[in-house]
Amino acid sequence: MISPATIQQIMARTDITDVVGSFVKLKKRGTNLLGLCPFHNEKTPSFTVSPSKEIYKCFGCGKSGNTISFVMEHEKYSYPEALKWLAQRYGIEIEESFINDEQRQQLQTADNLYALNQFAQQFFTDQLHSTEEGQDVGLAYFREREFSELIIKKFQLGYSPEQRDAFTNAAVAAQFNPALMIKSGLVANRYDQLSDNYRGRVIFPIHNHSGKILGFGARTLKKTDTAPKYINTPENEIYVKSKILYGSYFARQAIDKANECLLVEGYTDVISLHQSGIENVVASGGTALTPDQLRLVKKYTNNLTIIYDGDAAGIKAALRGLDLALEEGLQVQLVLIPDGEDPDSYVNKVGAAAFRDFVQQHKKDVILFQLEVAMKDAGTDASKKAAVVNRMAETISRINKAEDFTKQQDYIKQCATVLKIDEAGLHTLVNKYIRDRIQAQERKAAPLSSVVVEENAQRSAASNFDDATFLLLFRDELQEKEVARILLEFGHRPWNEQQRVSDYIFEEIADESLLENEEVQKLFMAYKALRQQGEDPKGPQYFLQHPDQQLSTLAVSLIQFPHEESTRWKTEFSQNAGYQSRLFEQDYDQFITMLAAGQESSLQQFLKAEEDRSSEVILSAIHYLKLRKIKRMLLENQQDMEKNQNTEDIGVLLQTHEHLKQMEIALGKQSGSVIIR
Repeated sequence: MISPATIQQIMARTDITDVVGSFVKLKKRGTNLLGLCPFHNEKTPSFTVSPSKEIYKCFGCGKSGNTISFVMEHEKYSYPEALKWLAQRYGIEIEESFINDEQRQQLQTADNLYALNQFAQQFFTDQLHSTEEGQDVGLAYFREREFSELIIKKFQLGYSPEQRDAFTNAAVAAQFNPALMIKSGLVANRYDQLSDNYRGRVIFPIHNHSGKILGFGARTLKKTDTAPKYINTPENEIYVKSKILYGSYFARQAIDKANECLLVEGYTDVISLHQSGIENVVASGGTALTPDQLRLVKKYTNNLTIIYDGDAAGIKAALRGLDLALEEGLQVQLVLIPDGEDPDSYVNKVGAAAFRDFVQQHKKDVILFQLEVAMKDAGTDASKKAAVVNRMAETISRINKAEDFTKQQDYIKQCATVLKIDEAGLHTLVNKYIRDRIQAQERKAAPLSSVVVEENAQRSAASNFDDATFLLLFRDELQEKEVARILLEFGHRPWNEQQRVSDYIFEEIADESLLENEEVQKLFMAYKALRQQGEDPKGPQYFLQHPDQQLSTLAVSLIQFPHEESTRWKTEFSQNAGYQSRLFEQDYDQFITMLAAGQESSLQQFLKAEEDRSSEVILSAIHYLKLRKIKRMLLENQQDMEKNQNTEDIGVLLQTHEHLKQMEIALGKQSGSVIIR
């Protein structure tokens, strides 16, 4: 773990204008900066950066965050990776803390393996370009594959000489540990002698998504039945084959921009397509897709297009891992290259433009293609056809995301037509597979989990809220977020001689049932924990830079930095406190409604100097939140009275109604002229 002191140093040193400006061309607009959003294609700039608050927000796609979250989103890094990237940029030394000695040892081994792999890559690249053997054998092979010098350097390709211990001697001379060299797979121990493992092979370094070298693929150039064509790095602390997609480091931004990932089998397929300008491509290494690989794809896009050879082996490989891809919610399509060709040879044969056109014109729906292949294999055999029905039902049942319900129904209809079976029967079979999988998951989960789910479902069905109730719930959420914004903006200020504003808010909202939004609850608990520890966030910056992405994203969304306070408010309205108070109290409901509707241009009348009336804002917001909750409770109580026929229960409900009305009146008096509509 990166130490808190290092994180604070990174946050203090980073400049959002500098970091974002290295990826986005920014122009000055008032106190902020404006540019084209790097997260979606747009012609009119809507990506806004606030240097003073160290945050960004795109008003086109809605993405927002701080410097760290920008690096995470743009480069697809984890939180620690983003911190390390920033530390390296600003020359900050990373200090890490460890839970135990075992964790320290694992991280140390991982760092040593990265260092050894980096050394090995430089050695193999030097052998390829600077030695006669490398040029005559390795470079000649790459040129035969029509790889350019530029692409060879981009992918850091190399060559391992035939000499038995050329790399071993170089690594030992560089003081690398022999045990580490064996663990990396670069060196083997044969008859108590260390020797190179990749002798006479061309080398394909394998990078993680941040550019570090995890391992290597080594291809033999000799025709032999005894030696394997490819040797790959054995699994170790940093190389886990099931979590790797070759080329992901070079493809990540192109995939993000194209909103599509092309999946091929081999290293040379990826390299040839990149050379042709088709960069949104990665390789699976010829193995079945794993959940980790699919989640890596999903970091960049939901659209996966598999491009494999058109022979039987290619078709079989393309369909492996299909069910897992569907479970991840990926939109999967399949393109089969004509027989005798692979993506590498085909793009070199027809060119990039024709290859793109071929892919667009020959995309097949992977489920319907699977059905087509299975039906051909089954022929007229009734038992084989029954097996196909079951297989397709199970496959369709994997489409389990709520947003994909319509797609699932469409597949059922199309498959039933092709299979010539009753659509309702196939629907029943699909539901059976879904139930079986849910039951299997529940058996693994805690015994009460299914009971809790059922109770929640029953409560939802029984609530029968009308439109008015839903509107109140929506406004409640807006009001909760407004109180959270006030906590961030004013929480560090003094409320009276004994309390800060945050202490007063926590005292007034001691009953956390007043807050139903989980994000707001989490923010309140985090802030309260800091105050209990005697710490003070001193403004929103603490949460804007919070390591918890959910908290920092919420904080950014609460700070409305695009609005600049007008001179007119300072010179004219700030002198009329009575007018401000009346406007704020009477039109607060309208303000919230307009904010929800995105009517930003109409909000200018409400954008006043809040620092001049912070106590007024705080009191009104808290009272308004309480009044909204009481209003909703009154409505729910009224619905219970309408549904209940028991005289005794009606009496209790009437007493509850009277009590809630008294609370409403009392709060109304406290808040002055706040009107509940």
